[in-house]
Amino acid sequence: DAIIIRTRTKCGYRLLDGTSVKMIATATIGFDHFDTTWLDKQKIHWVNCPGCNAASVAQYIRNSLIVLHKNNILDLASANIGIVGFGHVGSAVAKALGEFGCKLWLCDPPREEQEHLSNFHTLQTLAEQCDVITFHTPLTSSGRYATRYMADERFFQSLTQKPVIINAARGGVIKESALLAALETGHVRAAVIDTWENEPRISEELLDKAVIATPHIAGYSADGKATATRMALEAVCRHFGIAHNFKIVPPKLPSDMQPSGDAFARHLQLYNPRNDSDALKADVSAFEHLRGHYPLRRELWDQ
Repeated sequence: DAIIIRTRTKCGYRLLDGTSVKMIATATIGFDHFDTTWLDKQKIHWVNCPGCNAASVAQYIRNSLIVLHKNNILDLASANIGIVGFGHVGSAVAKALGEFGCKLWLCDPPREEQEHLSNFHTLQTLAEQCDVITFHTPLTSSGRYATRYMADERFFQSLTQKPVIINAARGGVIKESALLAALETGHVRAAVIDTWENEPRISEELLDKAVIATPHIAGYSADGKATATRMALEAVCRHFGIAHNFKIVPPKLPSDMQPSGDAFARHLQLYNPRNDSDALKADVSAFEHLRGHYPLRRELWDQ
C-alpha cells in the first residue's frame, strides 16, 4: 500500500502499474526520480522531505571551503561568497558560513520577486563580485526562472574574480563543458562538484580537474538521514491515519573521538570531504558503490 524510498528507486509506470500502492514517500529533498505526472494521474499520493538534509549539505560546503582555505586556494576571512538559491539549503549554508565573517551575496530571483526582498542580487552581480559561487537550486527546464544550464558559457565568460564554483544542487544546473573550458582558461579558480550530469557515468575530465569531486553525497550525513526517515514515516502515518510516537536518532560517534581545540580541525574531524573525493578519484566506476556503502558521518559532536 505504501513505499518508502530514497533516491535510487525510480517510481512510475514501470514499477507501479497494476499495483495496490496508494502512497510513496521519498526520504530525500529531491524527487526527480518520480514520474509525478503519471503518479498524479493514477492518484498515487507522493511526498518528499524538503529541508531534511539542508544542514548536511551546509556542512559539506563549509568543510570544503575549509579544505580550500587550508590549501591556500581561498582566504575565507576576506571571501565574498555568492549563494544561488536561498531555500532550505541555501539558508543553512549561509548559517554555517556565518562563523567565518565572510560577506554573503544572496541570489534567488523567484523569492526576491514573490517576497519583495531588497537584500538579494542578480546572478550577474555575483559573477562580478564573488570569490565563491555555490549553487543550491532545484533543476527546472521551463518557466521564467528555469535553472537548467543557468551556469553556461556566457555565465563563465562574465566572471571577473576567478571564483571557486561549487555545485551541490543538481548536475544540469551547471553546463559541465562550459565549466571545463572556464577551468582551462582560468576564469574559474577551482571547482567543487558533488552533483553531476549523467550520473553515475560522470565526466572523468571534470573529475580530474575538480579540486574536490564527490559522488552526490553532500546530504548523506547520518543526522540528515535520520531527519528524512522521521519525516517520511510521519507522512505515511498521516496519510493512513496511523497514530505515531517515535524518535529517530543517528548512531553515536566512536567513543575514542575527541574534538580538537582548533575550530577548523574540529569541523574536519567530523567530516573531511577530501576523503570522499579521494575515493571517487581513485575509481570513478565506484560512484554508486560509494553512495550505497557510505560510512557514518555526523554533523555535530555528541553531547
